[in-house]
Amino acid sequence: MKAMVLEKQGALLIEQDLPIPEPGAGQVLVKVYACGVCRTDLHVADGDLKYPKLPLIIGHEIAGEVVKLGNGVKKLNIGDRVGVPWLGYTCGKCSYCLRGMENLCENAKFTGYTINGGYAEYTVADERFCFPIPPEYPFENAAPLLCAGLIGYRSFKIAQQSCRGSIKKLGIYGFGAAAHIISQIAIFKGIDVYAFTRSGDTEAQKFAKSLGCIWAGNSDIKPDDTLDAAIIFAPVGSLVPLALKAVDKGGAVICGGIHMSDIPGFPYDILWEERTIRSVANLTREDGIELLSIAPEVPVKTFITKYPLNKANEALSDLRKGKLHGAAVLIP
Repeated sequence: MKAMVLEKQGALLIEQDLPIPEPGAGQVLVKVYACGVCRTDLHVADGDLKYPKLPLIIGHEIAGEVVKLGNGVKKLNIGDRVGVPWLGYTCGKCSYCLRGMENLCENAKFTGYTINGGYAEYTVADERFCFPIPPEYPFENAAPLLCAGLIGYRSFKIAQQSCRGSIKKLGIYGFGAAAHIISQIAIFKGIDVYAFTRSGDTEAQKFAKSLGCIWAGNSDIKPDDTLDAAIIFAPVGSLVPLALKAVDKGGAVICGGIHMSDIPGFPYDILWEERTIRSVANLTREDGIELLSIAPEVPVKTFITKYPLNKANEALSDLRKGKLHGAAVLIP
């Protein structure tokens, strides 16, 4: 099979011919029809996330078809359309798993980081961590739901929990793949969405408004309305104080990325009055089931730019430079 392989962090991916992997016990072999390009892939490739398995096939927004079953597979069949997310394995035995917090599992394995992912024509996956793809979605449109959608949905859930479910005005900082998905869900639920972009990115602001956001502007601008909550998807720590200033008393600022630059010091009075800052780590299978249930109901539309597999470095570069509106998707 063809695969784009990371041999050293900070270097370009290398196209290689590799043997098609064999599924082990409880695993399935998936023919990859599409794999989304996520900012986490950048963090892995660039070295922001330390200690990946090397050499490594990155990619964790995988949409494809089951073509072979390993021993003991019970829930999936050959021909099933499945999505494979970032969380690829949990032990089910540690204190976090036993408390229903499998996203924090002590022994977790992650697709495209500690196990091979989807920048390839085939991949293997634990059947327990494969989600059925709704029939309404072609593979290439389903792929961004598997991480951009999932981390956005978990961030939104945590924002709702932090605000006791009373969000009426939601700010989103960094209007990329995750933002364009969760904004549609929030609007569907009757929430006013405010989109904050990098300074001068009028194209992203137009895109946000085309999806139904009631306001779009630069991240350093405070809108006239006070927000109930804010989600930060851009990996920029300096956005945290700006978001705190924009949210009301009792409001929440949710950091939705796996990596962020350092958060600068800020005065206590912008945190006071029971504002909260929370991070989001990974996802749970429950998140996936919920998202893939609500997505067709909205219906969520994913806006994608397609690249052939051997142009993975170009896709990563375009993401790094902020050239994309929506999500990049590799098509093997």
